Amino acid sequence: MTTVHHRHAVVSGHRLFYREAGPSGAPAVVLLHGFPASSFMFRHLIPLLADRYRVIAPDHLGFGLSDAPPVDRFEYTFDALAGLTAELLTELGADRYALYVHDYGAPVGWRLALADQHAVTAIVTQNGNGYEAGFAQDFWAPVREYWHERNPTTEAGVRQALTREAIRWQYLHGVPDESLVSPDTWEHDHAQVSRPGNDLVQLALFADYAGNLPLYPKLHAWLRDSGVPVLAVWGRNDEIFRPEGAMAFAQDAPRAEIHLLDGGHFLLESHLDLTASLIHDFLARTL
Repeated sequence: MTTVHHRHAVVSGHRLFYREAGPSGAPAVVLLHGFPASSFMFRHLIPLLADRYRVIAPDHLGFGLSDAPPVDRFEYTFDALAGLTAELLTELGADRYALYVHDYGAPVGWRLALADQHAVTAIVTQNGNGYEAGFAQDFWAPVREYWHERNPTTEAGVRQALTREAIRWQYLHGVPDESLVSPDTWEHDHAQVSRPGNDLVQLALFADYAGNLPLYPKLHAWLRDSGVPVLAVWGRNDEIFRPEGAMAFAQDAPRAEIHLLDGGHFLLESHLDLTASLIHDFLARTL
């Protein structure tokens, strides 16, 4: 039975929580979660990968069991989250690693790759977007309005994403058999974003997400120039990041492996075994 360690590290004065499993000398795989989740989303995947790999799954600052300083004490941006993650990985001695990115984990992961272009050995993107084609129009329309003008009306539009019903929708939409998804998932996430002051953390990151789009051309150039192996395993029914976002990786990584599964945004909740098998096969060929 795989042993999973639950640890904290202090990085730049902030206490970051992370899960770690697998042989210390094995190739490293870093799992980066999205909104509104945490490393809790990887609780079942970690043991399936840790037989061959050193698996590290941190909680971003403001999420999960990591510190969540108020917005007047920390400027929440994706640059800042990526910087803390890079420091954590350095502290843990993980200087070469494969990346699994989901949702918010993608812009964090892209920054890690662009900052140290020899560190990333492979990319697994599970509904982790890197292309304009991936944005689902209906979901992102209120967020784009918030980017253009921050006022009470546009704020009310993005605040809807913090409600229990909206988070439940993220987990269940596009899943053929909803009974496969534990209610623990959305209840856990809703409790986290409902902590006093965390709504402002999330609003700050919604606003900063606009800064990810200008990063995409640099990501695409890196994919072309580095030839890094890419696996896109995607819930094809996701109405946050559409399957066109998965297919787009083939534009810049022609040998990318792309699998569209009959699931939604949080694919690990309904297609864990198949997703883990695809990742295992991919990493065995590339690392």
